[in-house]
Amino acid sequence: MPPGAPPTGSGGGGGGKGWLWGLGGAVVASAVWAGVLFATGGFEDETKADLAGYRYWTNLCTPTDTQPFEDAGYEQKDESGSTSTSSSNPQHSSSENVALDSMTCNVDFEPSGSSSSDYSSVWLYTTASLHKKTNPGPEFEAQYRSYEDQKTSTYSYDVSPVSGLGDEAYVVKQNNSSSSNTGAYVILAVRDGWMTYQSTWSQYVSSSSSASAKTPEEATELLKKSAGATLEKMKE
Repeated sequence: MPPGAPPTGSGGGGGGKGWLWGLGGAVVASAVWAGVLFATGGFEDETKADLAGYRYWTNLCTPTDTQPFEDAGYEQKDESGSTSTSSSNPQHSSSENVALDSMTCNVDFEPSGSSSSDYSSVWLYTTASLHKKTNPGPEFEAQYRSYEDQKTSTYSYDVSPVSGLGDEAYVVKQNNSSSSNTGAYVILAVRDGWMTYQSTWSQYVSSSSSASAKTPEEATELLKKSAGATLEKMKE
């Protein structure tokens, strides 16, 4: 008799049959439980993150390609005379974690040859994230489509897909109907595997400045050129 089996009855056969039925029920229950685990992924290995060849950079400004902006007549503001390290240009930060690596680069531009009285500035703010535990794909488009619901009496956003960058990409353009509008605000977002990238162009031109602001369409083209080269460098 198997260990732990209940003793047989006085007739010798009833108890054995009961034990067999009990064993059969346990097998069925185990099969059902195994099916639940398989269905919910309980027996599956953790999905490996698809980082598409991208790696972590402690300084994202290193691979960030600024040549398109320089070709368009912009140069990085010279902050070498500042005694504050927080005012350095460009600025960068990074964080490496078992679940998510985050990197940022902020570059402050101005039109080439501009004077201190000719105020015009462009901020190029770039972020990149390596999602090592959660696939960002299912929520990526929704994250940027949500801008379409952000409206006021003076501004709204248009969101459009962009081809040729990563697995999917979107551009977000701000529409500003204010009479004092003298700039442009554009976001370019790219997902490639489990890597997400965002580059933001924010420009302001004073009313007395001789420089003119880029249109959202012009800014989009500059961001696309920069993103294409930057993403390639991030794999090196």
